[in-house]
Amino acid sequence: MAEAEEQETGSLEESTEESEEEESEEEPKLKYERLSNGVTEILQKDAASCMIVHDKFLALGTHYGKVYLLDVQGNITQKFDVSPVKINQISLDESGEHMGVCSEDGKVQVFGLYSGEEFHETFDCPIKIIAVHPHFVRSSCKQFVTGGKKLLLFERSWMNRWKSCVLHEGEGNIRSVKWRGHLIAWANNMGVKIFDITSKQRITNVPRDDVSLRPDMYPCSLCWKDNVTLIIGWGASVKICSVKERHASEMRDLPSRYVEIVSQFETEFYISGLAPLCDQLVVLSYVKEISEKTEREYCARPRLDIIQPLPETCEEISSDALTVRGFQENECRDYHLEYSEGESLFYIVSPRDVVVAKERDQDDHIDWLLEKKKYEEALMAAEISQRNIKRHKILDIGLAYINHLVERGEYDIAARKCQKILGKNAALWEYEVYKFKEIGQLKGFATLIREWPGDLYNNSVIVQAVRDHLKKDSQNKTLLKTLAELYTYDKNYGNALEIYLTLRHKDVFQLIHKHNLFSSIKDKIVLLMDFDSEKAVDMLLDNEDKISIKKVVEELEDRPELQHVYLHKLFKRDHHKGQRYHEKQISLYAEYDRPNLLPFLRDSTHCPLEKALEICQQRNFVEETVYLLSRMGNSRSALKMIMEELHDVDKAIEFAKEQDDGELWEDLILYSIDKPPFITGLLNNIGTHVDPILLIHRIKEGMEIPNLRDSLVKILQDYNLQILLREGCKKILVADSLSLLKKMHRTQMKGVLVDEENICESCLSPILPSDAAKPFSVVVFHCRHMFHKECLPVPSMNSAAQFCNICSAKNRGPGSAILEMKK
Repeated sequence: MAEAEEQETGSLEESTEESEEEESEEEPKLKYERLSNGVTEILQKDAASCMIVHDKFLALGTHYGKVYLLDVQGNITQKFDVSPVKINQISLDESGEHMGVCSEDGKVQVFGLYSGEEFHETFDCPIKIIAVHPHFVRSSCKQFVTGGKKLLLFERSWMNRWKSCVLHEGEGNIRSVKWRGHLIAWANNMGVKIFDITSKQRITNVPRDDVSLRPDMYPCSLCWKDNVTLIIGWGASVKICSVKERHASEMRDLPSRYVEIVSQFETEFYISGLAPLCDQLVVLSYVKEISEKTEREYCARPRLDIIQPLPETCEEISSDALTVRGFQENECRDYHLEYSEGESLFYIVSPRDVVVAKERDQDDHIDWLLEKKKYEEALMAAEISQRNIKRHKILDIGLAYINHLVERGEYDIAARKCQKILGKNAALWEYEVYKFKEIGQLKGFATLIREWPGDLYNNSVIVQAVRDHLKKDSQNKTLLKTLAELYTYDKNYGNALEIYLTLRHKDVFQLIHKHNLFSSIKDKIVLLMDFDSEKAVDMLLDNEDKISIKKVVEELEDRPELQHVYLHKLFKRDHHKGQRYHEKQISLYAEYDRPNLLPFLRDSTHCPLEKALEICQQRNFVEETVYLLSRMGNSRSALKMIMEELHDVDKAIEFAKEQDDGELWEDLILYSIDKPPFITGLLNNIGTHVDPILLIHRIKEGMEIPNLRDSLVKILQDYNLQILLREGCKKILVADSLSLLKKMHRTQMKGVLVDEENICESCLSPILPSDAAKPFSVVVFHCRHMFHKECLPVPSMNSAAQFCNICSAKNRGPGSAILEMKK
């Protein structure tokens, strides 16, 4: 019937559908379902006017004056014929045992669902609202309020008689009421009031903001978040009010409590209902839009928004448009939002439909991810919350993920995911391998084999299958690599190693190290060197205890270029380990690596010099021959070779400087004396080692020497520089000597302590007499030695100066007297 109704909506619905936005990529916060079963039957013949929600059941009022009790699935459990006209409101106490009902014809009923107590009254005006005390089940709390043109409080007295009193009147019809604890909040045409039932005082009045809206068409929505927080929604305005205790000093004639508005903001649409959700709000909004075709205003789908209140504004968390039956004909007053505090269930009530909204759980989150094809995120979410999910299995999500990757052609990724998803389920592994083989993805098959746990299958069967395939395609590198991995699983490391070497695969060295295959590679050293000589040499040198140096050298005997690479790296690590091969290395360096021959000759202490000299002379290696000649003590031959073979005067001069031999300088001068370019070089460099006059005197008269003037100027400049250096050093020396002399003089001018503890260095008796009255004479030298004057020898006639006998005897220099004490 609902579908038929929706088909009859005409152009207004068509324009609504055209205005719908595309589906957002943001995950919704709530999920929705219609309340069906008995509710569907009721709304086919009647229309919903109000509803109340209890944790145990629901109560639905209709336009035909019926009240239905429903379970949470919407099944009818009980029916009450209250009135022939519209039920305006239903109220329940917290226990769910007592119900209050009011209707448009002025009838009010309060009765026990499981007891016989009952209150009936018919008023002369429509009763719009009713609220029973939350603890009505208690005998001390038999109270309820009703509202029409005035708000009445009914209380049962001690004689079981009901008495009433007027709490408020004169401001139009009472259209909404909510009772929480000791506080009653209600709304009339002028605003919202709160009454304290304990102190019998009205504690606040919150005026209505938009007075242009008809209060009967856009009624106020009230909701208690807790015992002291009231949420007011009216028109497009939301206010959050907090009831607070007034300080005793502020009481005077004021109520003991007051209300503070802690948050106030405007919404985009008109509010039809409010409900709290933790620290957020759920808002049911009535929406009107303008048709693009007809330019007429029409009723759009209502919206259910979750918002985060802020002091002066709000932040939208989620927003959902709801397709309720007959939404095109509804007004703002036709919608109601009821909620169950214990389960976070929200009921959107309209005349022809009841929709239940609930928070999405982890299963719903995974559903959304799978719908959006976000399989990896869905798999991760399932693994994290595997104890909480009920409708999904990790394995099913994983298999769907693998299928998705295969469909997209991402075979490598799909194969790698098998290890994590399939675990040790052999049947699933076999199925996936078969699937890869069927679609012809050998690369994916190889990846799958690599990820496949080796204990899940008969390895020999797989090996034979791969080998059969290789008979048709022997050069298929993917299958060869797969076969090598299978051999590795089967611990057939020799065959695996051969395949890796044939393929020149980078994992060959890792395989050798991991499985300690050094005994298997003793006859494969050449293959390893050909593949990667650097890694091979490093591996061989790091494992000398497993493969000896002698064995490696023997294996490389037919490949001297590889032999040289190995021995060179060995020599770099340790100059002495391969000393028995140093003679061989001379020829290897000469043949394959001459730039490193000279460094080798310099660093090796085990190299036979005669053999090296012979090889270098045969190959005419001048620099190496020069070094060997000089090392063997034949410096003059070395110098002669530099001059005659290299014709490099700078090198000859450098060599002469290193040897620091006068005869070499003489030979160099004699060889250069008839060669003007050599003379220029000598003049430029000889000055600091040999007297340039020796060279200048030997230059033949009339010989043209290039840049002679510059060379002579340089000699003079060098000489002047030496003179300046000497003068500077002399000045520094004199200044230092004078400074030290002054310091010594200041030191010697200081006084010297002489007391009874000092002794005469000659007679060894105390330097001062025990009787201070006796006359005495003491001599103290700069060296701090002290003598009685009579103990010192009489100075000679040639020199009147006295010197310390001790320091003079020890050749420390004469210490002259600095002080003579007499008395």
